[in-house]
Amino acid sequence: MAPPKFLGLSGRPLSLAVSTVATTGFLLFGYDQGVMSGIITAPAFNNFFTPTKDNSTMQGLITAIYEIGCLIGAMFVLWTGDLLGRRKNIMVGAFIMALGVIIQVTCQAGSNPFAQLFVGRVVMGIGNGMNTSTIPTYQAECSKTSNRGLLICIEGGVIAFGTLIAYWIDYGASYGPDDLVWRFPIAFQLLFAIFICVPMFYLPESPRWLLSHGRTQEADKVIAALRGYEIDGPETIQERNLIVDSLRASGGFGQKSTPFKALFTGGKTQHFRRLLLGSSSQFMQQVGGCNAVIYYFPILFQDSIGESHNMSMLLGGINMIVYSIFATVSWFAIERVGRRRLFLIGTVGQMLSMVIVFACLIPDDPMKARGAAVGLFTYIAFFGATWLPLPWLYPAEVNPIRTRGKANAVSTCSNWMFNFLIVMVTPIMVDKIGWGTYLFFAVMNGCFLPIIYFFYPETANRSLEEIDIIFAKGFVENMSYVTAAKELPHLTAEEIESYANKYGLVDRDSNGEGGNRHDEEKTRDRPDQSDSDSPAHVEIDVVDEHGVESGFGDGINTKETR
Repeated sequence: MAPPKFLGLSGRPLSLAVSTVATTGFLLFGYDQGVMSGIITAPAFNNFFTPTKDNSTMQGLITAIYEIGCLIGAMFVLWTGDLLGRRKNIMVGAFIMALGVIIQVTCQAGSNPFAQLFVGRVVMGIGNGMNTSTIPTYQAECSKTSNRGLLICIEGGVIAFGTLIAYWIDYGASYGPDDLVWRFPIAFQLLFAIFICVPMFYLPESPRWLLSHGRTQEADKVIAALRGYEIDGPETIQERNLIVDSLRASGGFGQKSTPFKALFTGGKTQHFRRLLLGSSSQFMQQVGGCNAVIYYFPILFQDSIGESHNMSMLLGGINMIVYSIFATVSWFAIERVGRRRLFLIGTVGQMLSMVIVFACLIPDDPMKARGAAVGLFTYIAFFGATWLPLPWLYPAEVNPIRTRGKANAVSTCSNWMFNFLIVMVTPIMVDKIGWGTYLFFAVMNGCFLPIIYFFYPETANRSLEEIDIIFAKGFVENMSYVTAAKELPHLTAEEIESYANKYGLVDRDSNGEGGNRHDEEKTRDRPDQSDSDSPAHVEIDVVDEHGVESGFGDGINTKETR
């Protein structure tokens, strides 16, 4: 029997289609990050939207209000994402983004176009906030464990390519008629939104989400299609059982939404600490100055270095080429170099780059100020190779399965809140304190170093279960979690179970065995039971379910699965 198909595809081609659509979502994210930078100071744009003319505050507001929309979208997913589902969230998010684009490009003179542009930016932000909160989860839940980290890292890196496209479209459109200068770059986003929304209508829902809602037969069909298995084949059943094991071990099987209070617990699982680690990485990404450079690179060249608008846009496009090239570095270094070391390298590089920028601007000499361009180029190179993808990957790894969905949404909210703050205040800072803007970002990056060095444990080449054990080891043995990560050897599946028992992550009965829930499953799975799609009727015959209260890892499979 041939495997089931979605979009006429199954196996590797279907997985590639899922990854392509997911990556396009982050390509659109990057495009919208860069599109306003080339038009916000264009004379055609300023003459049409007169409040932005020679007004750094209004320029910052119309750029940054997009982040408020993104925050609203992320908060929507935080509250309802588990109920609506990954696929519907992405389709609705892409549709809302398309609606926001239409609102913006249909502005007409004499009808308060600035207010319409303002509304359109917010609406589009809501759609993007929904997508950036959902797409990494959808990608991870449809992917094999072996390539999950790489795929999420690629999604983060693709943001740079979206920004690159936006910069060069802005530059090309600047030579056209006044309407083309700003309408075409904004309207171009419709292509990305359509490419996300239409294929997603035919692609499968996440099998993990389906099983968490008791839709077993649909989940079997999706698993078989994604892996190229027969729908009733043993491989399909085994993978479904492993997912159910993971959901039961985290207390999430049949539980449609994790309670918020679970985010604030400590003990052996350290949910709250891990929430702070993931959220702080998004906070530091923004406060480190990335969007001050990405959004306002041409403005920085015009106001701080004294270049013409045309030359500033050209240099901005070249800078984005550098950005995109270095964004691919993490794809090859993420497992070899490690997350922690990349964080530290990127922070030092960003700090020194900002030092170069403000040092060259202090003399207030146009010739010496051109040396600041070197700092801006090296900054974006270090950022693209390190801080661009890592804050999207680290929260997904460091948070346990029970709180991962909500913790990732909180991290995304952190990103958008401080994204708004930095984008809003950067043009004002450049206007009021000049080179002091870059001194501020240099100091902030310097403050990040001790936080990363003392509090960020390494997660490279670790399974999600091993990361749980790192935090249990640190808590039980009262040691630094960074030290615990260094001391813990890489574990096999059998060793993971042993260490989990050692640190109390699993509950054992008096005989040292794992309870009688397995027998309860057999009792409930009688042939005469109705509604086979109910989570209570999923037969689990290969798993040992532990750690329900602790939220341990992705569950423990007690049989060899190779």
